[in-house]
Amino acid sequence: MAIRPGEMWGAPCADAPDVEVAGGDAELRAAVQRHPGSLIRFHGDATSQIARCVGISGVGISGGTRATTGIAVPMDALRLDDDRLALNMVIVGRPPGQLRWWSRQFNFGDPWRTGEAIVIGNGQFHKGLDLVPRGHPGDGRAEVHVYRLARGQRAAMVSRLGTGTHVPHPDIEQRSARSVVISAPKAVPIELDGVPAGRVQSVTVSVVANAYRLLL
Repeated sequence: MAIRPGEMWGAPCADAPDVEVAGGDAELRAAVQRHPGSLIRFHGDATSQIARCVGISGVGISGGTRATTGIAVPMDALRLDDDRLALNMVIVGRPPGQLRWWSRQFNFGDPWRTGEAIVIGNGQFHKGLDLVPRGHPGDGRAEVHVYRLARGQRAAMVSRLGTGTHVPHPDIEQRSARSVVISAPKAVPIELDGVPAGRVQSVTVSVVANAYRLLL
């Protein structure tokens, strides 16, 4: 269920966490896969884009116990049709931060056509870049950006990724979705939560609402 403007995200919680996790998004994802729907206290390290999105980046168990306000926030995830999971972001094609004038375009099939990347954002950040400024990991939907930039536009766009000012852009299509289907003529690269994950020709990425809860 989508969050309406002005609606509170999360609720006070006096329960002890079901799981306590330290590390990056990979460690958090593994915990969610093992314990779907659980209440998790996450000590995210400096690499975690989910931790940064919810304001707990760079805090680890080794640095001491993080104080909690006792707020449990419902968190979505992204599930691929081969049952792989992503918590923050799925990118099909070349990640926008890596685009150069010589970067090739891919044919993503109908209705996406040709472009450099399709970004499916549950969260907001990608390797420290504000890639999906409207991304919210608990609103029940994904933000989808389709990049189709001319070669001469790419350097200027990349320079604005850190501040999220690369959008709006006439050659970056934006939409919201609960499910994204890509059926390409040839296999294209895919990345899950910042990590290359092979190539796919056909893939469906669906939002899993309330996949887990974070205790903040």
